[in-house]
Amino acid sequence: MTGKELVFAALRREMTPRVPWVPFTGVHIASLRGLTARELLNSTDFLVLCGEEAHRRYQADGQPVVFDLQIEAEMLGCKLRWADDAPPAIVSHPLANGYDQLKKLKIPSPEDGRLPVILAAMEKLKRTVGQDTALYGLVVGPFTLALHLRGTNLFLDMFDQPATIERLMDFCSQVVETVAGYYIDAGMDVIAVVDPMISQISVQHFRQFVSQHATNIFDFIRQKGAYSSFFVCGDATSVLAAMAECGPDGLSVDENVDMVYAKAIADQYNVSYGGNISLTTVMLHGDQVDNMQSALQLIDQVDGPGFILSPGCDMPFNVKPENVSAITLTVFDPEKARMFVANSDTKTTAAAVDLDMPDYDDLPRPLIEVVTLDSATCPPCKYMVDATREVAKLVPGGVDWVEHKITERENVVRMQRLGVVAIPTIVINGRPVFASHIPDMATYLREITEVIEK
Repeated sequence: MTGKELVFAALRREMTPRVPWVPFTGVHIASLRGLTARELLNSTDFLVLCGEEAHRRYQADGQPVVFDLQIEAEMLGCKLRWADDAPPAIVSHPLANGYDQLKKLKIPSPEDGRLPVILAAMEKLKRTVGQDTALYGLVVGPFTLALHLRGTNLFLDMFDQPATIERLMDFCSQVVETVAGYYIDAGMDVIAVVDPMISQISVQHFRQFVSQHATNIFDFIRQKGAYSSFFVCGDATSVLAAMAECGPDGLSVDENVDMVYAKAIADQYNVSYGGNISLTTVMLHGDQVDNMQSALQLIDQVDGPGFILSPGCDMPFNVKPENVSAITLTVFDPEKARMFVANSDTKTTAAAVDLDMPDYDDLPRPLIEVVTLDSATCPPCKYMVDATREVAKLVPGGVDWVEHKITERENVVRMQRLGVVAIPTIVINGRPVFASHIPDMATYLREITEVIEK
């Protein structure tokens, strides 16, 4: 079987001779050719050059052409902040001051924004690597797109303006379907609907505001003749079954979700499932042995049909290529990888580092620590940092706050010492308070006030 055939069989929940391997390489592929993320994401030639290089090096069964959840939002008026080693970040929201502008937003055409660059790259990669490799087209999910357009006020609006949210979700779903259609016409085999912000809402709100829209999107993708995946970052445990009910061919989760639980949900709803190699502690900070060991542990946990091995989300820019290649070796020859791991003396990446922790019992004012993957690349992390920035303005006497990105090795240790188990998490005076959940301003302020009054 070709790699593409393996991915398709897994998405149909058929038994495969080995586990399919789909690295979500994202802007990491720019590093393979000495380019920046910004150069990559604005050039057809660079997307093709780097995509072909990733294909040659990693021999993946499936790969994305581009991983950028801001493409649709940029076309709708969101301003971006660009970085050399990460996808761009949203820095403005067209509906931040209200919904009057919603009627002025237009469904994108193939000529809008960066779509011409991306569609041309998809068509070229389809010809050069797409015969034996499943190509993934990634679209932003409707709820995350709604948050990009409205900002964090969206969470309060779900209580105060549900009818208006429904109008916004209708529009966002039309955008997602339209862009997905362009990608399928350009040759994409699998459309991954990447909706990280659904990990931040309750299953009740998911069913109220997301379920029907997601179901319609997956029906549309199926009618267009492509496969689909519902891709979520963050602790989506509570909504995973509701996601499966929407009818995607597969689910894809990150390290916040127990893969054994994901398998149980996938088995129950007869869908494929994928994940969830750790992006930081393993892929970024680890070595080849760590990556082999993580891949082997996942493969051993989930026997049976439907599993696709992949990173938990898009890989950080600076992941060592040899770490990714180590996973490829593990997939193609797991017994050789087991021997390599067994005979290795290499320590894992969680080695202790010198770290000065604050004296939480003697702080001049409240300290908020936001533990993130990286707010520049992770939408739930960005909006948690945004909420913290805003709530800090409301606290009499002020607060101190800081973001701890676990892409930095010392913050992996800090996360462990704080007892943080989900990303992102808000820690107030050393105590994890909001884990993988962005609070509304009133709730956030109340928690800070209780700390001050103690």
